Amino acid sequence: MFSARRIAGAAAVLAGLGVTASGAVAAAQDQQARPAASRAAVATPASATGATSAAVPVSGRDRVYTADQTSNTVSVIDPSTNRTLGTIALGAQRLGAALSPQYTDNVGVHGLAYSPDHKRLAVVSVTSNTVDIIDTATNTVLSQTDVGRASHEGVFTADGKQFWVADRGRDTLTVVDAVHGGVLGTVKVGAGPSKVVLSPDGKLAYVNHISEPEITVVDVEKRTVVDHITGLGDTFSSDESISPDGTELWAAHKRVGKTSVVDLVHRKVTTVLNSGPDTNHPNFATTKAGSFAYLTVGGLDETLVYRRTADGVPKLVTRIHDHGHAPHGIWPSGDGSRLYVGMEKSDAVDVIDTATNRVVDTVGVGQEPQALVYVSDAAPAGSAAHLGRQGLGGSPRNVPTTLPDGTAGETMRRGNKGRSLEATIRPVSGLDMIQIQARDLEPTTTYQAYSVDARHHRIPVVSFTTDSSGNAAQVLAFADFTGKSISLESKGKASQQTLAQAAAATAAMHPGSDSSVATADLLYCDCC
Repeated sequence: MFSARRIAGAAAVLAGLGVTASGAVAAAQDQQARPAASRAAVATPASATGATSAAVPVSGRDRVYTADQTSNTVSVIDPSTNRTLGTIALGAQRLGAALSPQYTDNVGVHGLAYSPDHKRLAVVSVTSNTVDIIDTATNTVLSQTDVGRASHEGVFTADGKQFWVADRGRDTLTVVDAVHGGVLGTVKVGAGPSKVVLSPDGKLAYVNHISEPEITVVDVEKRTVVDHITGLGDTFSSDESISPDGTELWAAHKRVGKTSVVDLVHRKVTTVLNSGPDTNHPNFATTKAGSFAYLTVGGLDETLVYRRTADGVPKLVTRIHDHGHAPHGIWPSGDGSRLYVGMEKSDAVDVIDTATNRVVDTVGVGQEPQALVYVSDAAPAGSAAHLGRQGLGGSPRNVPTTLPDGTAGETMRRGNKGRSLEATIRPVSGLDMIQIQARDLEPTTTYQAYSVDARHHRIPVVSFTTDSSGNAAQVLAFADFTGKSISLESKGKASQQTLAQAAAATAAMHPGSDSSVATADLLYCDCC
């Protein structure tokens, strides 16, 4: 089942916490270029708000991008055909060359944002702490800038001259020169900032945190904090999105499965939604049926659809059952007719028709897609300049799992609780990356995971310790995997020494984090 040589030489472990669509395509395929007025309509701070302010039909000039954390690539999709054109390689595939002391490329390609003129794409690598600015027409890197520790997600300023990125491992935003590269300065905003979004006029920045239960409001011109919006549903907020009209902000709380809805006019939380385990990214779209908010819920393999209301308490309309596992990044097309949703554990993107709220297509992308953006008028129609194939074609497998009591761990539990135990096998650099996630097991308990073959023979894969809630958001091991399933065996309560080591590791990854148990390896971030 495993190669002993490869296990000894390559095993690595991480346990962390915690108009219809068809009509739009038909019209768009004949539109190779748009009038200047149409292009001007989309040249708004859309990268800050999460949606364009004017309806722009899908075209061959548009692009969908995904940040692929394991292959260290950016996948490029033509939404007029829903075909992956190729990938932009920003580093080596996970585990291989990245472990060398001579490695100098990116690790942990994770965050994405685009400039107001749609000519540049910013890519944030969370482990190498870098921001790459890419020319969307040529898919070439214009500049690379070293930024703060565990940089995560950011945004271009309204004039496109700066890129602000949240440094999760510090208390700062790093201000990057988006034209020439280099750091222009930092803004202190409090512990563990996670993402930055801007008001539609570009005057205010809103920052969520992984260590503070607040949205920090920053005056962009003065680079000073002007307010704190408190009362969020949890301390840890991984992602956020601001509505196109600038009146509402949604902050996702991945670890507790909640989402805070914030009234930005009065700067207060209006409600906290019970959205589900691994609530990942929110976003907004305006369709013929009205104004809607969408949430990807990784633990349920669902995208939730909410109708926005005048009283600020959204109404759940439906649950879209995604065709892949662990929906993560999400973005609407320029006309709101489509939603593109990255499937983190399936290396794919679901295409959703917003008129029917159904998945109409699925497109393969690079390995472990995180952030996703849709950019109108990004490149010449039909262009695939300087794209390669790194990260494509190696489909992951989600295998059956067995809990210590002998029951199936991969069964979706009632009450929107998600699965108790998930296992994803993904080929990387001549090995397999064995990715395990556990929910609601015994707290602060050590478990041994085994690979189980067709004859029920077991071989140890990795051991891990759950947090105080019984969760292990991410456990990684690298080896040759030829088993059919993964099983768990409890080894009892973790020792005080193990818990102390885990707490120290958590503090090293996320200063100020309230999580009690983790085993850290900076090759991976599972907090987005």
